[in-house]
Amino acid sequence: MRRLLGWLLLLLLVGVPLAIHQHWLKLPSRWDPWAPLDVRDPRNLLTSFKLMRLQADPALCRQALASSSLRFTELPDSQPSAGCPLQNSVRITAAGVALSSSFVATCKLAVAFALFEHHGLQPAAQQVFGQPVVRIEHLGSFACRNVGNSQRRSQHASANALDIAGFRLRDGRRISLARDWRGTDREALFLRQVRDAACGHFNTTLSPDYNAAHRDHFHLDMGLMRMCR
Repeated sequence: MRRLLGWLLLLLLVGVPLAIHQHWLKLPSRWDPWAPLDVRDPRNLLTSFKLMRLQADPALCRQALASSSLRFTELPDSQPSAGCPLQNSVRITAAGVALSSSFVATCKLAVAFALFEHHGLQPAAQQVFGQPVVRIEHLGSFACRNVGNSQRRSQHASANALDIAGFRLRDGRRISLARDWRGTDREALFLRQVRDAACGHFNTTLSPDYNAAHRDHFHLDMGLMRMCR
């Protein structure tokens, strides 16, 4: 009996994924680990796996980006600064919202940003203010540098991080992390909801609660470290 159970378990662990991969077993694309990530689908247990696959597969990345509201230009792999190569990257020129400027991003950062904007940022704005965000003000993405005074490369050195400083609502109201994070009004509530939503879409989310260096922005990246502060 134990041997039979063992074989059944092996069949379940190996056979089912193989059947899905070979398309012998059809699942909705959002539950198929081998299907391209669709930004319009809510995040689920497979989203992180699908995001991980994007950076090594430019074609898969483009399929994911095509399902988003991002407007972008593909960039050739290059080394714009010594020791800081860019691979499978795009320049984002617009999203579902306006941007303070275009920015360079790795594929997986670009897709995570699209997920965050669609499933995190805008729902928070609608819940708190009853209107959408129409503009994101950011401090940039690519910067060939180390983390603080360390010898460790920043995620910015590979365009795998984005710093966001504020938002503008449809009625013209501007919400700034530097001014509004410490408040007790709706702006502060909104910023904390945005931070919490970002934690679900980026591997690392650092807010003004983390340290003084982040007092005026959210740091969002897709590095290996997972942190939500």
